[in-house]
Amino acid sequence: MRQHEMPDHMSHDTAAPQESAAELMGHAGMRHDMHGGEHSEHSEEMFRRPLWIALALTIPILIGSDLLQGILHYHAPGIFSAPLVQIVLASVIYWYCGWVFLSGAVSELRNRQPGMMTLVALAISTAYFYSVAITVGLVKGMPFFWELATLVTIMLFGHWMEMRAVGSAQSALHELAKLLPDMAERVTADGVERVPVSALREGDLVLVRPGSQVPADGEVAEGESELNESMVTGESRPLSKRAGDEVIAGTVNGSGSLRVRVTRTGESTTLAGIMRLVAEAQSSKSRAQALADRAAYYLTLVAIGVAVITLIGWGIARGLNNFTLERVVTVFVVACPHALGLAIPLVIAISTTLSAHKGILVRDRLALEAARNLDAVIFDKTGTLTTGVLGLQAVATTEGLTEAEALRLMGALEADSEHPIARALV
Repeated sequence: MRQHEMPDHMSHDTAAPQESAAELMGHAGMRHDMHGGEHSEHSEEMFRRPLWIALALTIPILIGSDLLQGILHYHAPGIFSAPLVQIVLASVIYWYCGWVFLSGAVSELRNRQPGMMTLVALAISTAYFYSVAITVGLVKGMPFFWELATLVTIMLFGHWMEMRAVGSAQSALHELAKLLPDMAERVTADGVERVPVSALREGDLVLVRPGSQVPADGEVAEGESELNESMVTGESRPLSKRAGDEVIAGTVNGSGSLRVRVTRTGESTTLAGIMRLVAEAQSSKSRAQALADRAAYYLTLVAIGVAVITLIGWGIARGLNNFTLERVVTVFVVACPHALGLAIPLVIAISTTLSAHKGILVRDRLALEAARNLDAVIFDKTGTLTTGVLGLQAVATTEGLTEAEALRLMGALEADSEHPIARALV
C-alpha cells in the first residue's frame, strides 16, 4: 500500500497531536460482530477458561450417562452416575460455562434479532431444566445432561476458535504499532530535546538520526539519506530522500541524518490509516458468516414453531405428559446448530491465519471469499512482491581473488554500517 492510495476518510484534523503506538491501537481497536448481533466485548480469554472447565466436567457426565452406558455396554462407577453429582456438574456448565450464550441471547432478543445465541440458549436451557426436573423427581424420563454438556463444549470451542482467529489477525495491528517509536528528537531554538511522540504537532522540526525510525509523517527539510519503507509500502529497495521529499512515520532511516518537518499527526498519518484499514477488515463479515447468521435466525423461528406444533400435536394425541414434554425438549436440543457454531469459526480461523502468515492484510472478507473465483492477478509493480529485505544473490571477482575472500573483505569493511546494502553483504 502506498501513501497516495490512502482513502479520503483517513484525513482528520492535522492539528491533533501525534498519538503513541498504544493510542493508535486504541483508535484502530478491532470491532468483531459475533453471530446474530454485536459482541465486540468478547475475547479469546472469555471462551478459553469456560471451554476447559466445560471439557473437564463433560467427561464425568458422559461416563455417568445412562444412554452412553447402554450403547457401550459398561457400568459406570457410582460417583459418576450419582444424580447429585450430575446436577452439580451440569449446573456449573450451564450457569458458568454457558453464561456467555445466555447473555448473548438476551442481547439478541433485546435487539429483536434472534440468532445463534438465542437458539443455543434455548437448547441448553430446555435440556438443563428438563433434566433437573427429571433428576429431582418432578417428571419422568431420560435426563439430557450429557447433551447439555457436549453442546456447551462444542459451541464454546467454535467461538474460541473464532476469537483466536481474530486475535491472530489483531497481532498485525500490534506489529504495525511497533513501527512507531515512543520518543522523538525535536529541534528547537535551544538545541535538540527528546519528547514523547504524542507531544509532536504539525510544523515541528524533528531530527532523524541514522538507523532510527521516522516519528511522524513529514517532509525532509534538511539532509539526504535513504529510507527503508518496506514495512509500509513493500518496497525492498531503500528510497533516496532529500529536501522536499515526503517521509512516512515508522520507516527506518539509512546512513544519513535528516531534519523532518512534521506535516501529519494523529489519525491522519499513513500508519494510522493502514491500522484502521486492518481493523475494519477484521470487523467485516464474509458471505458465509452472513449466511450463517440468516440461517440461525430462521432456524430459531423454525425450531420454536416446530416445538409448538409438537406440543400441540402430541398434547392432543397423548395428553400433556412426560412423553409429550420429552419430544418438545428433543426438538430444541436437536435443532441447535452444532455445525454452524463450529464450521464457520474454523473457516474464519484457517483463512485469516493463512493470510497473516503469508503477509496478506485482507481489507474485506467478502473480497477474500470471492478470490476463489480468480483466474489471474495483476500487480501494479514488482516492488510489492518482495520480502522487503535486500539480499546478496551473486559475487563476481577479478582474477586471483576467490568469492570467499571477496565476501570476507566486504564483510569486514561493512560490519559496522547501518546501510541496507551493507547489512545484506554482511
